[in-house]
Amino acid sequence: MFRIQELRKRIIFTLSLLAVYRLGIFITTPGIDREAMQSFMQSQGGLLSLFNLFSGGAIEQASIFALGIMPYISASIIIQLLAVVIPALERLQKEGELGRRKITQYTRYGTIALAVVQGLGISFWLEGLGTAAQAGAGLAAPVVLEPGWGFRFMTVITLASGTAFIMWLGEQITERGIGNGISLVIFAGIVAGIPDAIFQTINWFSTDQIDAFSLLVIGVIILAAIAGVVFMERGQRRIPVQYAKRVVGRKTVGGQTTHLPLKVNASGVIPPIFASSILLFPATLAGWFPALKGFSDRLQIGGWEYNTLYVLLIVFFAFFYTAVTFNPVDVADNMKKHGGYIPGIRPGKKTADYIDRVLTRLTFGGAGYLAIVCVLPTILINTMNTPFAFGGTALLIVVGVALDTVQQIESHLITRHYEGFTGAHGPRIRGRRVAAR
Repeated sequence: MFRIQELRKRIIFTLSLLAVYRLGIFITTPGIDREAMQSFMQSQGGLLSLFNLFSGGAIEQASIFALGIMPYISASIIIQLLAVVIPALERLQKEGELGRRKITQYTRYGTIALAVVQGLGISFWLEGLGTAAQAGAGLAAPVVLEPGWGFRFMTVITLASGTAFIMWLGEQITERGIGNGISLVIFAGIVAGIPDAIFQTINWFSTDQIDAFSLLVIGVIILAAIAGVVFMERGQRRIPVQYAKRVVGRKTVGGQTTHLPLKVNASGVIPPIFASSILLFPATLAGWFPALKGFSDRLQIGGWEYNTLYVLLIVFFAFFYTAVTFNPVDVADNMKKHGGYIPGIRPGKKTADYIDRVLTRLTFGGAGYLAIVCVLPTILINTMNTPFAFGGTALLIVVGVALDTVQQIESHLITRHYEGFTGAHGPRIRGRRVAAR
């Protein structure tokens, strides 16, 4: 792939911007003691650990990128949900490129608004950590050096600017690089923790905390999990669609056979993110409200109560998000307008009911697959005593982004190397000329 100049430039550009993002992780927000913040994060779990994972360790570093790209993702999800209830946004989604640009603009505004609100909340939270430290409540030193509105204003400006910069990096990667920029930013943050997991595993093996057989079994499980995620993420149910012939002027158009692809996992990683966020809220709030301590203790990660609720919430959000983003009635109406029909199914309501029935079965299978992958870290830690958490939302994001990026690289290669279709002894195609070897 490095033999093609344009593709080589795109890959180098993408890697360069990701390097800029990783460097920014280690720039501390003004007015914060980074060592005190790191010592606090080492003893924390719950929602903070989830946000720290998606931000690539930025919260632990008290970085200017502490909010990460999560405000942008939240704004995108909010816009998608609002499009279901606001007709104006629904019309914009159907207006093609112009409507997409308008929705992107609204998403940017929403991202900045959420970043400002979250930045203000984080500033108050950090000042609370400083107060707790001064009172001797478990922290060796105050996190905030000089609390007050000056610190709060600086924190809001810094974190909102950091989020806007990350959003700009993602859009530049999407436009001038390779792959989806926003997804690659999250990908880079998650993958950054792999070297530490490898070193920790080597340390456990050298100190006889884990034997060679267990290490081999863990390796086989990791390979099998990755292969299973790839298989399920690429899985589709292709419903055949036949288009009737039509006479347009003096020409006869249509008559071709195509298919309607329905993904097994149509909701992506949204259900695990929503489910884990809801379940981790009690653990985070218990530190602020002692009355929730008992309820939080019952929902410890790895317990059967937590895993049961986790699976049920994943199944619920998988059906909910698929129902919000995919409307079988609209698909059936569009097929009917263009003269398309499913063989053996009457156009209109019958077609919508058939698509809905197939989609429900696929969603149930996809929800079960998501639940298995997301419970996998708990199983490995409890049964194999692994020194790292493998699986869950991080695995889904990493594999999904890697597949999408590889697919875009292959599309560039196919566009410029047509002789790959014809084999070593077939004709080589250069542009519009065909010359035999």
